[in-house]
Amino acid sequence: MAVKQAIILAGGLGTRLRSAVPDLPKCMAPVCGKPFLHYVIRYFHQQGIEKFIFSLGYKHEMIEEYLDKELPAANYVSSIEEEPLGTGGAIKLACSRATGKTVLVLNGDTLFKVNVSKLTAFHDLHRAECTLSLKPMNNFDRYGVVELSPDHSIKDFCEKTYYKSGLINGGVYALDHSKFVSANLPEKFSFEKDYLEKLYARRKIFGVAQDEYFIDIGIPEDYERAQLEMKNEP
Repeated sequence: MAVKQAIILAGGLGTRLRSAVPDLPKCMAPVCGKPFLHYVIRYFHQQGIEKFIFSLGYKHEMIEEYLDKELPAANYVSSIEEEPLGTGGAIKLACSRATGKTVLVLNGDTLFKVNVSKLTAFHDLHRAECTLSLKPMNNFDRYGVVELSPDHSIKDFCEKTYYKSGLINGGVYALDHSKFVSANLPEKFSFEKDYLEKLYARRKIFGVAQDEYFIDIGIPEDYERAQLEMKNEP
């Protein structure tokens, strides 16, 4: 079944990016004259997403002002954290705005050009609760590695260290939001640490590798790289 809705996590403080972009939410950092969020919305709209649920916190008024100009009101809603809830709490709150069985979850400061149809077809076939999009990488130490079993269920999450090659969590998920909300998780928690890494052995959590374009502007070096690599993006 085609997924038509996406939760975009856009509530982060952007502390590591402050030297390059002071006083802006990370997703609003300008890249080639447009907020980075523009490219995220545009790509996933092309992939069939019709409605966006923006999970907002830090300086949410700035993002909402931008969205008012960028998107028709019927195409998005906001889910605003009154206090920081962690990525898990933010997703859980935003899930109350989701309809349908499966919702896409992604980060507003990362663009991973996954094929959404492939991701959701796998997710549906395996009746998964959550399916991670994994990016193959070489010679890196900024990310931990995700190991898969032969059936593509998660075998392990490995700590950050130097890896010659491996699969990283690209931050794009297909999520059965009703199963996630009913998992008896607290109001404030980390999606990555408290849900994925603690519960993968007990829940139907899978991973699918897609070797597609990936950039995370969370650190100044990659923010500068985005300026070069995205200059031909409309």
